[in-house]
Amino acid sequence: MTAVTTGARASSRAGAGLVRGLRSGIATPAVVAVALLADYLWVRSLQLDSIERRTLNSDYLVSKTTEHLTLTVVATVLIMVIAVPLGILISRVRARWIPPLVLGLANIGQATPAIGVLVLLTIVYGPGFGIAMTSLVAYSALPVLRNTLIGIQQVDRSLIEAARGMGMKPVQILLRIELPLAVPVVLAGLRTALVFCVGVATLATFVNAGGLGDIIVNGIKLDRDPVLITGSVVTASIALLVDWTGGLAEKVLKPKGV
Repeated sequence: MTAVTTGARASSRAGAGLVRGLRSGIATPAVVAVALLADYLWVRSLQLDSIERRTLNSDYLVSKTTEHLTLTVVATVLIMVIAVPLGILISRVRARWIPPLVLGLANIGQATPAIGVLVLLTIVYGPGFGIAMTSLVAYSALPVLRNTLIGIQQVDRSLIEAARGMGMKPVQILLRIELPLAVPVVLAGLRTALVFCVGVATLATFVNAGGLGDIIVNGIKLDRDPVLITGSVVTASIALLVDWTGGLAEKVLKPKGV
């Protein structure tokens, strides 16, 4: 009877955990769907003037959303290409002053206001997509760089010594032990960087690089609340979905047992 009761309780706890997991998994998409639907129904109920109709139509919204996602994805790829190898590199050096120096330089990029970087680069080089990319990468690279370094440094040294004892070379230890164990920490940094990119990409409108910032700025300049609110809701929805997707990636790519 006791074994049956214990088994029933374990099954109940497992079922409750599954329900909580499902609820947390669909909570963010559900909130985003409700917000987008509410904004759509509200805009449809309004009598839009010609200026608002030129902005609040499917073609324009899809175009600006695509530009915004392009900015975010390209910046994220560049951050991964730059920050992850750099984090690995500074984790291999023996000079203790080098990692704080590199992290300090990256921290300057994040501490500097993104709009200030955009203005300065535009004055020197002119507006364009490349200027927006430079600002996005400079502002969002720190979480990935820092987490790559921390993720590798936190690997249990006994595992590394055991691998050396088995005759594994440094590159093999890095690829087979250190990086797989650092994946959850690196992904957490990438998740943060993605959210940063979504937000900062709205400033690309000031350097003629497009994105949802065009809609938001149009709403402000033309004093059109439906335009401003729609641009803000879509931008916030993308940020929430990106963060949610990053959370799923962390769970899927996390090594078993970690």
